[in-house]
Amino acid sequence: MAEQAGPTLITSVQRAMRLLEAVSAHENGAPAKQLARETGLPLATAYHLLRTLVHDGYVRKLDDGGFVLGDKLQSLRTTGRAQALLSRVRPTLGALRDELASAAYLTFYEEGEIRVAEIVDGPGTPRVDLWVGFEDAGHATALGKSVLRELDVEARKDYLSRHQLADLTPRTITSLPELLRRLDTAPMAPAVTDLEEYALGTVCVAVPVYSGDTLGSLGVSLPVNRFSRLQEVRERLLPTASRVTRSLSLTI
Repeated sequence: MAEQAGPTLITSVQRAMRLLEAVSAHENGAPAKQLARETGLPLATAYHLLRTLVHDGYVRKLDDGGFVLGDKLQSLRTTGRAQALLSRVRPTLGALRDELASAAYLTFYEEGEIRVAEIVDGPGTPRVDLWVGFEDAGHATALGKSVLRELDVEARKDYLSRHQLADLTPRTITSLPELLRRLDTAPMAPAVTDLEEYALGTVCVAVPVYSGDTLGSLGVSLPVNRFSRLQEVRERLLPTASRVTRSLSLTI
């Protein structure tokens, strides 16, 4: 029997990675000749690869001709950190989904917007149809209202000044005074609900979570015929939110 061939490797990718490693070793930058020598690459090859890396933002060329890491890598590091944080809480979200037989959602308030960070669903626990982005539906979702309830007065005012209270269903709250009243007098606080305000036939419950100083919310969606279980759902969400906050607040 013939010996099984090893994986197919792309040499140019390997060379580019070696160059990035060499660049990262020089805080104040290094010229192409030095980088070529350190990586064992022909000077012409090093120049071509560096030019490509500069073009795509992974490397930056200094005025003195040296090369340092570019902003694109910082973005990748930030994204990688976020992925690592989310990987910590996915098992908890999965357990919540299985326990409550409902899709689980995690959002964060970032750069003035409420954004979905993770959804854990399954064949028997489908997610709600996100027909309107959460950025434009904070007033109509339990996840969004949970964030709005926890924001300070100025931050909440800023958010609501930039987002129309769109009428998504006949049950959507489109009056600003009424929305504020309900946020401040939520009967299940710190949990808040969405009673078919985002999608007919669906009710949701959400509670606040934090990732360090970043506010977010954890919630689940249920068919409206399970409305009577909302208090039970709240009691399961609160300890789960505490576990999520602890996991997200650990330093990587």
